[in-house]
Amino acid sequence: MKELVVKVIENEPLVAGVYKMKFSLPEKTEGLACGRFVNISTGDGGHLLRRPIAIGEYTPDTVTICYQLKGEGTRAMSRVRTGDTLSCALPLGNGFALKKEEKKVALIGGGVGVFPMVSVLKEYAGEGKNFCSYIGFRNKDAVCMEEVFRSLSSRCSIVTDDGSLGEKSNAVAAFFKDYEEAKPDVILSCGPVPMLRALKNGLRERNLHVPCFVSLEERMGCGIGACLVCVCHKKGGAENVRVCKDGPVFEIEEVEI
Repeated sequence: MKELVVKVIENEPLVAGVYKMKFSLPEKTEGLACGRFVNISTGDGGHLLRRPIAIGEYTPDTVTICYQLKGEGTRAMSRVRTGDTLSCALPLGNGFALKKEEKKVALIGGGVGVFPMVSVLKEYAGEGKNFCSYIGFRNKDAVCMEEVFRSLSSRCSIVTDDGSLGEKSNAVAAFFKDYEEAKPDVILSCGPVPMLRALKNGLRERNLHVPCFVSLEERMGCGIGACLVCVCHKKGGAENVRVCKDGPVFEIEEVEI
């Protein structure tokens, strides 16, 4: 992990309420990977805590993140302009790592949880993986990254809660509907807690024992495991884990959702 001052290259709306920010790194940074995250300042001195945002895309010199406007902090971030500098700690947490033998990969993403799925597609493109993507949004106005998912997936289902684009459904339901066709070797997922809970329960109900890894979305303070804001329970509830330090990616049965 490094503490850097990064320079903003781009910070523009992606869809309503969601922004895409790209920034340059002042030096080479080891360990950038899909599923890991950055802790970045808001560009406003009135908000001291940095915001944890998943890495969407990266090159040796740049990182791209996408974030949703949720409060004053992220709204301050949306006012950052090209050429501005921000303090940033990166890369943080663990990420998604596919084994060589895991050829058929199911990606299940909901809302802003689609962006870590994009990072997986980008990182493993050209490595012979067969991706089946199941992506859900509230409505057609919230749909983004559709071209990326369709171009890099052998099977792709884009659904919306209200049916305004694609089938009226959610990402988890779309996955289970297509399961017999996809038959994945491994499942990767990120999205709201109710979505991940539905995935966990659905696997149990169907007695499916496919390896499944999820990225948890939790409020964070420090991002390095010191403040304990993002603690969640391990299976059985006897122990706790820190989402920022021990995660954010966990095996789905490892933690309580």
